[in-house]
Amino acid sequence: MKHLVIKINKADNVLVALQDLPKGTELVFEGETYTTIEAIPAKHKLFMQDMHAGDEIFMYGVLVGKVQFDVPKGSRMNVENTKHAAEPFAYRDVDYTWEAPDVSKYAGRTFNGYHRKNGDVGTANYWLFIPTVFCENRNLSIIKESLYSELGYAVDDKYKSYTHKLVQAFENGQDVTNITFEPSREPKANRTFKNIDGIKFLNHNGGCGGTRQDSDMLSKLLAAYADHPNVAGVTVLSLGCQHLQLSDFTRDVFARNPDFDKPVFIFEQQKAQSEEQLIQQAIRDTFVGLIVANKQEREPATLDKLTVGVKCGGSDGFSGISANPAVGHTADLLVGLGAKVLLAEFPELCGVEQEMIDRSVDKPTAEKFIRLMTEYDELAHKVGSGFYMNPSPGNIKDGLITDAIKSAGAARKAGSAPVVDVLDYTEPATKPGLSLVCTPGNDVEATTGKAASGATLILFTTGLGTPTGNPVCPTIKVATNSILANRMSDIIDIDTGPIISGEKTITQMGEDILEYCIKVASGLEIPKAVQLNQDDFIPWKRGVSL
Repeated sequence: MKHLVIKINKADNVLVALQDLPKGTELVFEGETYTTIEAIPAKHKLFMQDMHAGDEIFMYGVLVGKVQFDVPKGSRMNVENTKHAAEPFAYRDVDYTWEAPDVSKYAGRTFNGYHRKNGDVGTANYWLFIPTVFCENRNLSIIKESLYSELGYAVDDKYKSYTHKLVQAFENGQDVTNITFEPSREPKANRTFKNIDGIKFLNHNGGCGGTRQDSDMLSKLLAAYADHPNVAGVTVLSLGCQHLQLSDFTRDVFARNPDFDKPVFIFEQQKAQSEEQLIQQAIRDTFVGLIVANKQEREPATLDKLTVGVKCGGSDGFSGISANPAVGHTADLLVGLGAKVLLAEFPELCGVEQEMIDRSVDKPTAEKFIRLMTEYDELAHKVGSGFYMNPSPGNIKDGLITDAIKSAGAARKAGSAPVVDVLDYTEPATKPGLSLVCTPGNDVEATTGKAASGATLILFTTGLGTPTGNPVCPTIKVATNSILANRMSDIIDIDTGPIISGEKTITQMGEDILEYCIKVASGLEIPKAVQLNQDDFIPWKRGVSL
C-alpha cells in the first residue's frame, strides 16, 4: 500500500505529504495517530507535535527553521509560521568514513567518447564560437543562422514552416487560426559532418564596459570552454578595443592547459576590411576546421573518464526525496568507479555546511569551503539579501519553505562520498571523487560554472520543470515526479516518480540513471536539452546572485 506521508530522518519533527491530504485526514505513522487540522498539499509538511514560538524544526536530520508562534500538531508548515534557521558551522577534526557502493557489476564497462591528446575524453564533439566582447554578438548570430540549417543543426525549421503557412493563409484571405502546426523533435539525420555533434555559440554581454575584474573572470571562463573535453576546435571573434583583449584570452588558455593544441581561428573586426569579409572568412576557415575535426570518431573509454555535474532547478518538495537522492546514488557509483562528480550552487548548501565540512578529506579543503561560503554570504548581506532569501515563489509553493529545507534536499544530489576538493569559479576539477564548485544557485550560472570546471555531462533534477541546457555539456533532465515527467515530456529525460509511488528504490533508480549517462556519453541517447539546442550560457560576474 502506498504511504501517505514520509519521515525523512529519524531526528525530524515534521512529516512530508506524499499526496494531497484533505483537512481531517487521519494518519497512523510509526504507531502514532495524526489528524490534519487543515489541508496539506502533496510535497508540503505537517508538524508531528504541538510547536511553540522559538521551537526548532528539523528535516533531513538538520535544523531547517524555527516556529514563529504556537502551532498545533497536524498543522501545515508555511512561510508565516516558519522562518529559516541553520546551525553555525566550523572545522572540526572528524574522522569521516565512507563505504563505496558495490560497483563490481560495472567492471569492464566503457563508453564511446572523443579522446583528446591530454588524456581527457569528451562525451560529445562540438565546434565552439567565442566572442571576446558583446559587440560581436550580432556577427555570431549571422554566422549561426548561416551555418545551422545548411549543416543540419537547426531545430527551429518547424516554426519557420508554420510561420510560412500562416503568411500564405493570410495572403490568401484564409483563417489563420485553422492552420495546423506539425511538431517534430527528432534529431537531424542529414548533418554534413556526422562526427560533429553541434556548432555552439557563447554569446554574452561582457568583455567591456564593466569592471576589469569582470573581464578577467570572463576571460578565464571562455578559456575553460575552449579547453573543454567536448570541444574540438574554436573560432574567436574580437572587436579589438575591448577590455578583454585576445592576448588575455590566449594567456588564460595556456595557463589552464600549457599543452593546448586545438585549432583556434581568430578574427579581429577592427583589422578586417569589412564586416562582410570578416564573416565570410570566419565561415570558410571554420568549415575547413570542421572537415578535419569530423575525422575523429568515438572510441571506448573507461567510466573513470566521466566528469558529471549534479544540479537541481525548479525544485519542489519531492526533490530531496526522489530525484536528488537517486542522483546521489549515481554520484556515489561514479566516485566508486574513479570518476569525477561536481556539486555546485553554494547558496543551496546553506544549512548543510557542517556536513560538507565534516566530509572534507583534510583541513585545507574544509577551510577553503568555509572561506568561500562565508565571503559569498557576507557579500549578499551587504546588499540587503542573504542565502536565506534563496527559495523562489515556485519553490515555496511546492513545499520548500526555507533555504535550509531546500539546501538539505539539494545536497542529497552529492550522495555521501568524501569531498576531495573545493573549486572556486572556473577552477578545473583534477581529482577523482566529489568536488564542490563555487557558483550561484541560478540555474544557468551554475551549469555554466560546472562546464567550466570540466563537467562532460550534467544531471539536472527538477520538480517544476525547467528547459535549461548548456552549449558544450549534454544536460540530462531528471523529474522528481511522474506528473511533471508526463506533462513536460518534451524536456524531461528520466522520471524518478516511481520512487514516490513505491515502485522503485533509490538504489534501483540511481543505477538506471547511470545506465542512461553511459548511453548519452556514447552518443546512443540524445537528451532533450541537446535535441532542442537549449544552449544556455550566463557568465557569473561574482556579484550577488542566488
